[in-house]
Amino acid sequence: MPIIGNQYSTYADHARRMDPDGSIATIVNLLSQTNELLEDMLVLEGNLPTGHQTTVRTGLPQATWRLINQGIGDVKSETAQITDTAGSLECYSTIDKDLAELNGNTPAFRLSEDMAVLEGMNQQMSQAYIYSNALSTPAQIMGLAPRFSTLNLASAQTAKNVVDAGGTGSTNTSIWIVVWGKGTCHGFFPKGSQAGLQHKDLGEVTHMTAVGASSAQYQAYKSHYKWKTGLSVPDWQYVVRIANIDALLLTGNNAADIVEYIHRGLGLIKTLPAGQGSVQKTDASDGGQMSMGKTVIYCNRLIRTYLNIQASNKHNMQLSLSEYAGKIQTNFLGIPIRTVDSILNTEARVV
Repeated sequence: MPIIGNQYSTYADHARRMDPDGSIATIVNLLSQTNELLEDMLVLEGNLPTGHQTTVRTGLPQATWRLINQGIGDVKSETAQITDTAGSLECYSTIDKDLAELNGNTPAFRLSEDMAVLEGMNQQMSQAYIYSNALSTPAQIMGLAPRFSTLNLASAQTAKNVVDAGGTGSTNTSIWIVVWGKGTCHGFFPKGSQAGLQHKDLGEVTHMTAVGASSAQYQAYKSHYKWKTGLSVPDWQYVVRIANIDALLLTGNNAADIVEYIHRGLGLIKTLPAGQGSVQKTDASDGGQMSMGKTVIYCNRLIRTYLNIQASNKHNMQLSLSEYAGKIQTNFLGIPIRTVDSILNTEARVV
């Protein structure tokens, strides 16, 4: 069976452990309702103060066919080190004291007002995990799309795991298949810092504001929010991008067969037997299994709608609807499908 339960620490899990009063846990749980990627992403502490360094295998050793009385040499695999840099997303929230105290429950009112700020951060972070490019914008993290941005094997090995769904214009979208695991793909926070969204209540302050060419001040409540994070992909063979899905051509004879492309994408995952999630049988005497991580399919709301419609067809045996953790969940061969609104319908063609 595929792994569906939270066997790995996500941002919500870290929040519950580190904030006994529940305030940040509540915030993280609220954000995960609009950014389902937060429910699944394995989060580890980085091994560097500014990021995370991973040693990846780039070549396998070659053994020798030996004859009697003939010696053979030693072998070793080829490796390379990759350093992913963490980014820090921060903001301040300032609320007029008189406004906050109007309803008699200042903390609740401040949280309700801050949720707009937090949702903005949430959308930025969700988009960063998909599209941010640290090479062109050094302050940001390296997301998935820049790592899987070509179909040309001469340009990048990851092209092997990019499926072309045929869209040629600039109204394309993508479906992502990710196996979250320590050795596959995971989020991280800098060494010595804390995981996830950090909140510091600065209390009542005198806030300066501009009035024309001069300045004025008033009493306000102020909060500081900070989210340090990064994304590491130790083994790109556990991530697949189904690219070039024409978002304007999802019905009719020329529409991309989304189910077929998901099948093809799953076939590219390194150790993903058909219908078995990311669990691979081992030779253990107790009949145990080896897990490479948690496999999840991500798409935006438009693609999810089409998949839900197909899942409601009782003759469709590949897609199914189930209830998990109080939510209706769409599954493909038992693998959960999540909605990530930050996946665009205006992607340029991947070539």
